[in-house]
Amino acid sequence: MIRWGIMGAGRIARKFAADLKHVANSELIAIGSRSKESAEEFAAEFPVRYKHSTYDELVANKNVDVIYIATPHNLHYENTLLCLNNNKAALCEKPFAMNSSQTREMINLAKEKKIFLMEAVWTKFMPHYNKTVELVRNGSIGEIKNVLVNFGFRPAPPVPKRLFDPALGGGTVMDIGIYNVFIALSFLGKPEAIEATMTPTDLGVDEQCAILFTYSSGAMAQLFTSFSSDLATEADISGTGGRIRLTTRFYEPSSTIELYPGRVDTKTVVDVHKEPGFGYQYEARHVADCLERGLTESPVMSFSDTLLLMETLDAIRSKAGIRYKEDTLL
Repeated sequence: MIRWGIMGAGRIARKFAADLKHVANSELIAIGSRSKESAEEFAAEFPVRYKHSTYDELVANKNVDVIYIATPHNLHYENTLLCLNNNKAALCEKPFAMNSSQTREMINLAKEKKIFLMEAVWTKFMPHYNKTVELVRNGSIGEIKNVLVNFGFRPAPPVPKRLFDPALGGGTVMDIGIYNVFIALSFLGKPEAIEATMTPTDLGVDEQCAILFTYSSGAMAQLFTSFSSDLATEADISGTGGRIRLTTRFYEPSSTIELYPGRVDTKTVVDVHKEPGFGYQYEARHVADCLERGLTESPVMSFSDTLLLMETLDAIRSKAGIRYKEDTLL
């Protein structure tokens, strides 16, 4: 059995914990939080053997094989280094870090210590995403010419502080825009040029952001994020032979694949097997498999994949004028 610990006791941590029951060779044995109260509350919902009131206690637990880092964006860098420096494998929630400088340091330390580390871009492990990749590779819609992705919602009160606080990595690009960028990179690769513009909040983070990728092939990707309006949150991948639409909440396993072949406005809904749960079990299952095989890097979400994603986010933020205190290192 792969024995998991979770760092952070928030909403995503709870969803991940719930989904671990769908992973046959894994068990959750420890929670690490910044207070005894939150660790106790988490353990009341998800019984664990070890309840740690500090992150230092969690990484020192010799019975834990791997730690899922579910803390706010701005803490991912230091939390990952804490795990690695204590010889703990880690699955770090996206965004992996605040910029590419931090990302390189995290990756280099993992390589140096030969310890498994992976960014938790959960969509990459989901059946509907992998089926879409298969359809594209098989030429179902011809040569890809355009990727159009939107992701937007108006946060319901009480609004989570992390969404708008620059100290916590707030703004649409780092919180939800990473999914849009991930989809574009998946089907078109690294762009030749990037343009981006944003609407700032009073605190300076992006409330909305419009992004354009262009490619030497003539292909384009149009990506839009918003915290000021509810968008369809869909992804369209269009080619010379048709179009694929990933319906509402394209980044989650609940999304449906609609295939529109040729110029005929007739859709085919592509059947994809869906498991119970929120969808975190797919990445957890992959990490457990990597650890059982003795791997220190995922062959699916590789270090080069993570670095390209973060470098692209850096370029977008540079164009749009989105900066955080951590960017002084760039």
